[in-house]
Amino acid sequence: MASDAAELAVELGTALIDAIFASKPLARVKELAKDAPLWFQAPESGWSALHAAAFREDAELIKFLLIHGAVWNAVDALGNTAADIALSLNNAECYALVRDAGVRTEILLRVLADKAEADVDMTGDDDKASEIVGDSGAIRIKAQDSTAAGSTGTFLDSKLVFKTDERGQEICVVQAGEDEVGVMMGWETDIMKRTVDALCLDHAELEDPGLRVLNIGHGLGIVDTYFQSLSTKPTQHVIVEPHPDVLAHMKAKGWYDKPGVTILEGKWQDFVDTKLLEDGGFDVVYTDTFSEDYAQLYKFFQQVPNLLRSSTSRFGFFHGLGATNATFYDVYTRVSELHLEDVGLAVEWTDVDVNLDPETWGETRKYFSLPIYRMPVASWPAYDAMET
Repeated sequence: MASDAAELAVELGTALIDAIFASKPLARVKELAKDAPLWFQAPESGWSALHAAAFREDAELIKFLLIHGAVWNAVDALGNTAADIALSLNNAECYALVRDAGVRTEILLRVLADKAEADVDMTGDDDKASEIVGDSGAIRIKAQDSTAAGSTGTFLDSKLVFKTDERGQEICVVQAGEDEVGVMMGWETDIMKRTVDALCLDHAELEDPGLRVLNIGHGLGIVDTYFQSLSTKPTQHVIVEPHPDVLAHMKAKGWYDKPGVTILEGKWQDFVDTKLLEDGGFDVVYTDTFSEDYAQLYKFFQQVPNLLRSSTSRFGFFHGLGATNATFYDVYTRVSELHLEDVGLAVEWTDVDVNLDPETWGETRKYFSLPIYRMPVASWPAYDAMET
């Protein structure tokens, strides 16, 4: 019986895709779509009905398929979504339809996750949370990753290696199964410098009396080095870092001995309600954590208003969300912007050219493969308006 159902799904799904490619009348396609599984992807190409509609540049059909349950983030055999197909054809309307469906889906999933967590808090019903969020407890564009690259617990138990690669690039890597994954790599240096410049150089508190800075996640120490290189060193520079190998590396590099630097050994979740609020907040807050998914970054967004000291305070984060696919990256850009707006912050994005040479990665798995990095700087728009 199961085999019969699978064969029928293949038959109906294939018929729908073929009808779209054959430019059958929309009424006929809609009729086929009533029975065909819209999640179906052709075995060899990986194309779905939504991919086919994007290829045909049929905006009305794309709308219809999305409304009736087509999967916006399904990728074909080459890793392309339907939005990527539209983008390759320079069809802005079709691209926006699929991308915006992704934004709506991710926002909805985050709302459902919040509801699930609230239900657990009130009732202790973990099954209810699993029903809505999934057993992982995390909302992700891709499947749950239990390796060091996708699980904080696994990452903290993994051995990190600090070394210089064949190109003379300083890197920090961890083994994730058979892959060597870069936790942080030297190519990020320009991004980190631009980030510190944007967060700090025209800040009202930079010279007098000096900034109070919070950084979550030290890695290779690139961003913290730039914070320490400001014309006036921060009056307070707090670094939160949980990994024992990074902490040992920090000790070897003298970070524990730097004036004004406080290192909190643990996850940001361990300190956000107590230690980080003791002195009244920070002028600049930055976060770049490895292995935490968007659900955890979203939770950090909700804490940011409490961490900012004044109307001139600023917040930034390393935007590597979905950064191996242009559509996913675009969706997460918009989703993170909307969630920051929810807590009262406005984001300005600056495009930074990356265009990495493939040899940059060496033997490590890519975690950023796009030509442009979108650099976020968030601040309080309401206060800015009042001051002007």
